Amino acid sequence: MIPRHLEFGIAVMAIAALVMGFFAGRERRLARQAEPGVTDSRPVAPPAAAATEQVTLYVAYDDPGVLLPQSTVIPLAGGRQQRAEELLHALMDVYMAKSSQHPLGPGADVHNVYLVDPGLAVIDLNTAFAAGHRSGILVEELTVVSLVETLTANTPGITRVKILVNGKEQDTLAGHADLSRIYEAASAGDLLNQMRAQ
Repeated sequence: MIPRHLEFGIAVMAIAALVMGFFAGRERRLARQAEPGVTDSRPVAPPAAAATEQVTLYVAYDDPGVLLPQSTVIPLAGGRQQRAEELLHALMDVYMAKSSQHPLGPGADVHNVYLVDPGLAVIDLNTAFAAGHRSGILVEELTVVSLVETLTANTPGITRVKILVNGKEQDTLAGHADLSRIYEAASAGDLLNQMRAQ
């Protein structure tokens, strides 16, 4: 047998639940019937476009085994880090094109470029970049030197470049090009010349 005070408490809670349900339903109906709020009809300005600038990309050509400068005009942000990333994305666009003379694997891209100190830049490649890269001394060195030359030639103050894959240090790009070292801008081109001479 249930005590009388417990029956009374249950009855009060049931009535309170019914009343709350009634008011909640009423508020929902009123909200649906309410007219939409005032909308802002002022025109929205388009986002400010980054200023375009002529840059020089150092593009690899596998058959003769050379890097050739290629001038192009691309939008560049004002910040050094964004500028560095946009430069390398423009280079990736060249390599991912169907007519590329130095094709990269599907999905190859540059995650980020970090400016660690005034002279050092760290390029973080995605996993697909290294996993899909063709193995070979010259093709790997062409890729590395292309990245280094493009970045250092167009971003003032960068003199050294370190390359990571998915945020981690890796010994080689695809078995040959040494990614454990820091590349000096002044000697990156010399490295490529030595590779071609062998």
